[in-house]
Amino acid sequence: MMDALSVVSQLRDLASEPQNREAIVQDQGCLPGLVLFLDHQSPEVLLATLQTLRYLAELTPNIPTMQNELGMMVSLENLMERHGLSVDITSLAREVYGILKAPPRPTPCTPERQRRKKPQFFINSTNRKAKSVTLQIQGLDTADQRGLCEQALLTVRGVISFTFQMASKRCTVRIRSDLTTESLGSAIAATKVLSAQQVVKNEAGEEVFIPLCPSEVEVQQNSAIPDYLPEEEESPDKNDDRAISRTNAKEDPNGSWLNAAASFLTKTFYW
Repeated sequence: MMDALSVVSQLRDLASEPQNREAIVQDQGCLPGLVLFLDHQSPEVLLATLQTLRYLAELTPNIPTMQNELGMMVSLENLMERHGLSVDITSLAREVYGILKAPPRPTPCTPERQRRKKPQFFINSTNRKAKSVTLQIQGLDTADQRGLCEQALLTVRGVISFTFQMASKRCTVRIRSDLTTESLGSAIAATKVLSAQQVVKNEAGEEVFIPLCPSEVEVQQNSAIPDYLPEEEESPDKNDDRAISRTNAKEDPNGSWLNAAASFLTKTFYW
């Protein structure tokens, strides 16, 4: 049975191989998944996640992408200030933060790197019918308020999944491409105790908060459960360009570890 620790441990083993690091960072779902793990309560998961990021940061061209990943630097800062963690975790968090914050060193871009396709694994991220939205939620301080937010999002037709980063008061929501972000703001504002802003990055790579106007949007509601979508994508195992070496990862008859990891994250998106 797969759990958070086994997933991030397998990914750490992949990242320990230098030939895998570029492909992992280029993947559209890997870094967001690692950012989510930085808010995990398990010290073992936190340490394995930081070790994975440290491996990935050893490849200089990866650093700008990692630094600009939404929530990465904020989550590392929260770990550095979080009480009750071991010295190993806080020290490694400072080390990774320092590497990502340092001035970038120019690296020539080879034709091979320009042509290389972005592989897809870790999260089912190739569904063209879906998109991800990051919300900064005012009032998201306790488990009760998180429960209110969960119930509000569950009522919105078109919400596929969501996960919380309580330390930074953020929620990453996966929604249908035709669902407006304002609809999420309307649903959250209907709780009367919470409000939401969308988090995006400007051209300088800085996070910007966009106010949502709930009063102007009519929210289509679910009568029971969220409108889940099928993830219409080819199996990652059929992708010959993924360029991932699994020298330390445990093989299975179907070669399906990456599919299993994606399935695990999808099923546990309601953290």
